[in-house]
Amino acid sequence: MPHAQKRAAKALLSAVLLLGGTVAVLGATTGAAHAACGTSNVALNKPATSSSNENGSLTPNKAVDGNVSTRWSSAFSDPQWLQVDLGAATDVCQVVITWQNSYAKAFSVEVSPTAAAGSWTSIYSTTTSTGGTQTLNVAGTGRYLRVYGTQRATGYGYSIKELAVYSGTPTEPPVCTNPPVSGALPPTFIVFDPSMSAASIQAQVNTVFAQQEANQFGTQRYVLAFKPGTYSGINVNTGFYTSVIGLGRNPDDVVINGDVTVDAGWFGGNATQNFWRSIENLSIVPSNANNGDRWAVAQAAPMRRVHIRGKLNLAPNGYGWASGGYIADSKIDGSVGPYSQQQWYTRDSSIGSWVNGVWNMVFSGVQGAPANSFPSPPYTVVGNTPVIREKPYLYLDGSTYRVFVPNLRTNAIGTTWSGGSTPGSSIPISDFFVVTPGTGAATINAALACGKHLFFAPGVYHLNQTLNVTNPNTVILGEGYPTLIPDNGVNAMTVADVDGVKIAGVLFDAGTVNSDTLLTVGQAGSSAGHSANPTTVQDVFFRIGGAGPGKATKSLVVNSNNTIIDHIWAWRADHGAGVGWTVNTADHGLIVNGNNVSAYGLFVEHYQKDEVIWNGQGGRTIFFQNEKPYDPPSQSAWRTGARGYAAYKVADTVTSHEAWGMGSYCNFTADPSIVNEHGFETPVNPNVKFHSLLTVSLGGKGTIAHVINSTGGPAQGTNTVPVYLVSFP
Repeated sequence: MPHAQKRAAKALLSAVLLLGGTVAVLGATTGAAHAACGTSNVALNKPATSSSNENGSLTPNKAVDGNVSTRWSSAFSDPQWLQVDLGAATDVCQVVITWQNSYAKAFSVEVSPTAAAGSWTSIYSTTTSTGGTQTLNVAGTGRYLRVYGTQRATGYGYSIKELAVYSGTPTEPPVCTNPPVSGALPPTFIVFDPSMSAASIQAQVNTVFAQQEANQFGTQRYVLAFKPGTYSGINVNTGFYTSVIGLGRNPDDVVINGDVTVDAGWFGGNATQNFWRSIENLSIVPSNANNGDRWAVAQAAPMRRVHIRGKLNLAPNGYGWASGGYIADSKIDGSVGPYSQQQWYTRDSSIGSWVNGVWNMVFSGVQGAPANSFPSPPYTVVGNTPVIREKPYLYLDGSTYRVFVPNLRTNAIGTTWSGGSTPGSSIPISDFFVVTPGTGAATINAALACGKHLFFAPGVYHLNQTLNVTNPNTVILGEGYPTLIPDNGVNAMTVADVDGVKIAGVLFDAGTVNSDTLLTVGQAGSSAGHSANPTTVQDVFFRIGGAGPGKATKSLVVNSNNTIIDHIWAWRADHGAGVGWTVNTADHGLIVNGNNVSAYGLFVEHYQKDEVIWNGQGGRTIFFQNEKPYDPPSQSAWRTGARGYAAYKVADTVTSHEAWGMGSYCNFTADPSIVNEHGFETPVNPNVKFHSLLTVSLGGKGTIAHVINSTGGPAQGTNTVPVYLVSFP
């Protein structure tokens, strides 16, 4: 039974502290005597042996390769065993076995220091196994671990799709013994008041923009926050790592008579690298009614809870290249002109009209959206968003800061605030630990152990230990692109299989030593249902390289059922520092193991193997944008025995899945002769459905032979013309 956790003393944060102050954080201890059971699979890709193999392809290494689409299978007799060498004496605390249909009715799990006969110790046994995925909480130490089957459930052999092993000593959740105290927000969290002159506001905005306009991989981070009221005659040019937010309860509480602008002058009119910036919770009356407000962005640049009282232009001045973006819970009174934007996703909003489409414009729950007509015009329209909770946001209640958490919605259409204030619950800032630059991971974990929510101020945070989120309903909110960098190969953050965790507005940046996973939601084998109160991952971004060398095998793994992924960009860098095929290595951007997981606005690019792997049942995705890795040195260097990997792979075992608005591009600049077999890979099943797919070869640098499985294609040639597929199967 979990320990009762004491609440921390109140940590008051007032407006007067926002523009200065030093960080004052008390030391803390968690009171835990032992490390908790780890989240890294210590059996992954370790040497594996077996008593027998059914054939030459169903070999023991296939059971420890991290891929549930492959398997080991034995001869059709008893007994049989599968063994893995963990490399050193290991405290084993959990074993997860994913059986194929041919499972063991009776088996044991054993450990040994040497693997010699007579040296094995049983740490689990059963005679009534029913197969499936079994999560076994165990305790034992050994270098070698084996699954020893003594009775088959079928006439076939023993067959294991995946054997995962986790190390450590399971403990009760840590007790709060010394709650840390929040410090003041840094001066990079800049607050404007309507009593300030337009000239003084413009001067501060211009100073930030001058630093951030071309600062693609710098360490500076900013929030430009506007208190409720009206501001006239200002233009908030918005550069890298800058969040522009209104501090009202609702968007129309802050009115800017002027503009909040993103353009691409810094990059010669090309907007495809206008990353990492955001606008939220305010209204804009554009200074030029004919042109409207300009928000010419690419990935990781969301517009949320914004009321544009006029037109919105999503293209750079001159209509240069632009590639994808995201709008949610917003109202645009006039027309929205994507112009040169290749793909775009708009969710649960209201628009006056939509001007055009290039490759695919995707809408769900949007009032005023055009009719579904993919591919001519290329509009993909889903009438409502099946299940969603909008992102938490910071606001002022008088002079006191609070965080508002919107309610869960089903079959959502339009904004949450069209009929009045957004429904939901409000949390005082005193219930948060405000994380400021210089705060260490141990202190952050101590705050979490004390039941605190986290508010990350703009800054860069190095983590020498994993952040462990164990309490249900924990809110983790960042503004100004706070960046979490795991050091020494640790995983950045893990979330327990609990209800209602909300993670929003943070950037995970891989460290120089390989991490297995940057963010894990739920432990492997998680089985609890969370449909009434799911975990949400919103405006959460992942970067492997670019700002410097970085490595992470996986960016995001979702094990918890019913999780909602609402706008992520997982990016293995194709430019910047620390970039190269063997330098910024990363296998997968997203792996979904949980059932009934929903994803809205997936941007996953340049990973070296299957970029998205969906193992869970009942999943859905609305909008997916992908680029294959640019830099495989050759066909064989990318993959032997097959022509590359899929952008989005639904596992062979999945029998229910649906996806809309899916695009994948190739640009094999290192070797344009490379052929990728298909953009998407899926089992053929009437309950696994894809709608509105496309593949593109950018300038003829490489070929995607088929859109999905062996259907559609090829995408090739220098004209950069998509290959469209309306539906599959």
